Amino acid sequence: MPAAAKKIATYEDLFSVPENMIGEIINGELIVTPRPSPRHMLSTSVLGGKVMPPYQFGEGGGPGGWIFLIGVEIKLAEDLIVPDLSGWRKERFPQKLEHNWIEAAPDWICEVLSPRTALRDRTDKMSIFAKHGVGRLWLVDPANMTLEVFRLEAHQWVPAGVFGGRERARLEPFYEIEIQLGDLWLEA
Repeated sequence: MPAAAKKIATYEDLFSVPENMIGEIINGELIVTPRPSPRHMLSTSVLGGKVMPPYQFGEGGGPGGWIFLIGVEIKLAEDLIVPDLSGWRKERFPQKLEHNWIEAAPDWICEVLSPRTALRDRTDKMSIFAKHGVGRLWLVDPANMTLEVFRLEAHQWVPAGVFGGRERARLEPFYEIEIQLGDLWLEA
């Protein structure tokens, strides 16, 4: 007996996801995960608080020129991803937003890893981001207190550095600011 054809998930399937969960469509499959833990959200919130003011608003003499969103739906072809943090150069950000999602690939994405999402973030999602030309990717691991930086070159992710602990670092593409990584970790 032939195997039943697997149903390809659609945006409408996301309406069945409980409000306390996050739904994504990755490689045609509906992926449902719990909302992030406090440890995860601390890293996301602190990074957003450090990067957004100088790069989005030009505060503290920062360069401005970016638009950042937290936990926004991004539709890349048939995939619908919800990264922790996403950033677009202002000139690349869509002028008209007709849907609940954004169809322009970000210039930078930050995923904060958790035990339930780390494998998918490092495999399926990284592949999708590369395929659609996301220029920079940060993977933050609160449990191991590390931040990995990747840059896209010829459709391949190239490691640009691994930072961690209480280190102070200037991370591409945001070299103008120094980030105290110890602020990202609940344990620190």
